[in-house]
Amino acid sequence: MLALLAAGVALAVAAGAQDGLAPGNRFVCTALPPEAARAGCPLPAMPMQGGALSPEEELRAAVLQLRETVVQQKETLGSQREAIRELTAKLGRCEGLAGGKAPGRAASGKDTMGDLPRDPGHVVEQLSRSLQTLKDRLESLEHQLRVNVSGTALPGDFREVLQRRLGELERQLLSKVAELEDEKSLLHNETSAHRQKTESALNSLLQRVTELERGNSAFKSPDAFKVSLPLRTNYLYGKVKKTLPELYAFTICLWLRSSASPGIGTPFSYAVPGQANEIVLIEWGNNPIELLINDKVAQLPLFVSDGKWHHICVTWTTRDGMWEAFQDGEKLGTGENLAPWHPIKPGGVLILGQEQDTVGGRFDATQAFVGELSQFNIWDRVLRAQEIINIANCSTNMPGNIIPWVDNNVDVFGGASKWPVETCEERLLDL
Repeated sequence: MLALLAAGVALAVAAGAQDGLAPGNRFVCTALPPEAARAGCPLPAMPMQGGALSPEEELRAAVLQLRETVVQQKETLGSQREAIRELTAKLGRCEGLAGGKAPGRAASGKDTMGDLPRDPGHVVEQLSRSLQTLKDRLESLEHQLRVNVSGTALPGDFREVLQRRLGELERQLLSKVAELEDEKSLLHNETSAHRQKTESALNSLLQRVTELERGNSAFKSPDAFKVSLPLRTNYLYGKVKKTLPELYAFTICLWLRSSASPGIGTPFSYAVPGQANEIVLIEWGNNPIELLINDKVAQLPLFVSDGKWHHICVTWTTRDGMWEAFQDGEKLGTGENLAPWHPIKPGGVLILGQEQDTVGGRFDATQAFVGELSQFNIWDRVLRAQEIINIANCSTNMPGNIIPWVDNNVDVFGGASKWPVETCEERLLDL
């Protein structure tokens, strides 16, 4: 009886290993001889607990143990089967990508899993074969990947395409940079034009205001005016309309009044292309007043920053670079070797109140003249000492033969203004 039950249980185990049986199938139990039962389905040894068991209890225990074993085997086979299927699908996709084929190749290729045999005795063998197949395919894939990596050198066509693409990108970048530079230049030009237009409008307005403040009355005579520069800025200045011819000697005289400190600044400057310091009279900081000819310097012993009117004259000749300095008709200094044999170049710009770093521009506020100027005259020769004394003591009115002091020859900018000047006698009383 026990042998018959064992044979039935063995048939149940074989049936439990089958996958995909339709529900409702029936099992047929057939009696086997004791020898066949013992040879085909050996029963595991049952532990003895508390002595001998009755045949019914032994049978019940054996059935329970076999049932648990069947359930565990089914779970193990199911999990392994799902894992193998997942690995097969991934491996198929990898092979498709490595071999340049569509990922769907795995679906049309051989199923390494297949249907597990219904015989539990062949399950392990089938699984071993599947795992070996997967291993071979993995090795093939790794070999193919190594071959691809070893040939990393880019094909010639691809290199040419890449170089063309890089060239196009470089040209686009250079074109963009050029566009940005053009926009920057255009913006700068527009800004400069707008600034010049604004300054022109401001100068016109200031001239109109000045005329209205003077009651729109003309000066008593064309030379009876002064230029007022009240602030130390880089935009207040006067400009002489006429320019100088080529000179081998000159005399420059003017009346000025200033109390600026330190230094009165630059009463006048003459710049030509290539030389911004062709003729300059300047007192900058705590330095003495200096006369510059062709950027060569001579220090003058003049002292005029006391807030009173003073008559200043400087003479120069290219012969040995001789120079003289007069204050209020008195010669206070003389020297030589100041730009000897250098002719004064023609066609420059003559500015009142500012030192030029370029022709007609780039003024520096720290070098600006602060005060009043009048009777600025230039001659093309060295005046005699007596002539300078007569001009300084108001006994002679002698306009310059190169640059005379007349109203229509002087323009003012940036807030500089023209006013009626005191008479020569009144200026003398101020000394």
